[in-house]
Amino acid sequence: MSERPGSARPVALVTGATGGIGRAVVDDLAADHEVLAVGRNAEAIADLDALPGVRAVPLDLTDDAALIAFAETLDRLDVLVHAAAVATQFSVADADAGEWRRQYDVNVVAPALLTRLTLPLLRASSGRVIFINSGAGTRAVPGSVVYSATKFALRAVADSLRAEEADAGVRVSTVAPGPTDTEMARSLGSASGRPYEPSRLIRPASVAAAVRLVVDAGDDTQITEVAVRPRRELS
Repeated sequence: MSERPGSARPVALVTGATGGIGRAVVDDLAADHEVLAVGRNAEAIADLDALPGVRAVPLDLTDDAALIAFAETLDRLDVLVHAAAVATQFSVADADAGEWRRQYDVNVVAPALLTRLTLPLLRASSGRVIFINSGAGTRAVPGSVVYSATKFALRAVADSLRAEEADAGVRVSTVAPGPTDTEMARSLGSASGRPYEPSRLIRPASVAAAVRLVVDAGDDTQITEVAVRPRRELS
């Protein structure tokens, strides 16, 4: 991250920074924020350090000790964007305990814990917490029960946090994109045997624009939920 002595730019932390949506959010917010771009793979996030205003942070969000140690290094936080997620296709009949725990750890437990650890800073800045959810968080998707369940749970985390932190000035939003052109979507499409049609999917930059809408909301309001749908709904 390029150094800006005395910089007063707000600080944003984006998880899942090497994914399609996370990277698009990093690119957008770096225009006027100092961005901490968090990802698990050190090699995959190395090029993020070359971007002005961005510092890449290799971190496994499911490593509680590492997460706590990282949070202790922060001295300011204005925006927290939870974009990290995993998804695989399982029915109730097929998903074993390990798969339930794996997806809940990444999709629910990690964002809840990271939020808890950074709440003092977010309260001090009257900051924003943005959870990247999914259409699967409001409508269960057959054959993708674990992912859908985690996204329903993540919505509950966001809604509870909003009510709990209202008096502290922390604003909480859910941005829920539909099918988006990412590697995750490509992998899920390949697993299902359906043809992958990027032209019918949402561009990651469009989701980043929805995040920007939330970040730039005036001090008199908060945008609690944004649903981003493809122009033509997929059948």
